[in-house]
Amino acid sequence: MLGAIEAGGTKFVCAVGQKDGRLVERIQINTDIPERTIPEVIAFFREFPIQAIGIASFGPIDINKESPTYGYIKSTPKPGWINFPFVQTMENAFHVPIHFITDVDGAALGEWAYGAAKGHNSCLYITVGTGIGAGAVVDGKLLRGLSHPEMGHISVRRHPEDSYEGFCPYHRDCIEGLAAGPAIEGRWGVKADMLHHEKAWEMEAYYLAEALVQYILILSPEKIIMGGGVMKQKHLFPRIHSLVKEKLEGFVPLPDKLVHYIVPPQLGDDAGVTGALLMAKQILEKKKAYEKQK
Repeated sequence: MLGAIEAGGTKFVCAVGQKDGRLVERIQINTDIPERTIPEVIAFFREFPIQAIGIASFGPIDINKESPTYGYIKSTPKPGWINFPFVQTMENAFHVPIHFITDVDGAALGEWAYGAAKGHNSCLYITVGTGIGAGAVVDGKLLRGLSHPEMGHISVRRHPEDSYEGFCPYHRDCIEGLAAGPAIEGRWGVKADMLHHEKAWEMEAYYLAEALVQYILILSPEKIIMGGGVMKQKHLFPRIHSLVKEKLEGFVPLPDKLVHYIVPPQLGDDAGVTGALLMAKQILEKKKAYEKQK
């Protein structure tokens, strides 16, 4: 069996599954401080004979294996998690190979392998929830450079009627600071799932479309998947389709029907943990291949 963790800002999803991506058992744990959350995670996996673990975590995280802080969660605004040695903690508990990626990278991989982007060479997965982040698959591989992308912190043009300063502790009015769940609540005084205000949703769609336009211009993904708690407000999709078309039509060759291009996750809330399971499979196969060569 393989273990998979999607560590989000609000909840941890832990699962065990098979190499074909099928989840066998799955639990959800509230994201508290590590001293409370991690023992519950470890207790769940101790019930199964796992051979490898894939971790898809909120970030920023250190994915550079040459770095002394590889496997750490870094400068996150999540209280208690700055410089938490995630990989090392799980290695000490289970002594199995572990693959470490961001939560949005996990969701991008899951949707590319088994979901809405299956059969495509590239895709972009964006989560809009407690925070905003995005992961990209290009030619079947996760987009990498100096580190993992931090697409939730790009600058966007402000809505002309918006005076909200933004909640991001690092940039204030980046796309996360202006359009993630806490920004909606901070601006309008109510959580997204309780918000019934036409102007509020027009503004939210404006900001998300602004970000999508930049991602499309830079990466030109074959499919865009938008998940997270805020995107469960399904009325956002047609608003975003309309604004993206308005901003890019005539300049970028968009698909005829954006309803099939900018879509919700086919795997639903299991996108991230399914991608983590795929990474566990890959790290186990890599270990077996190395041992065979010795």
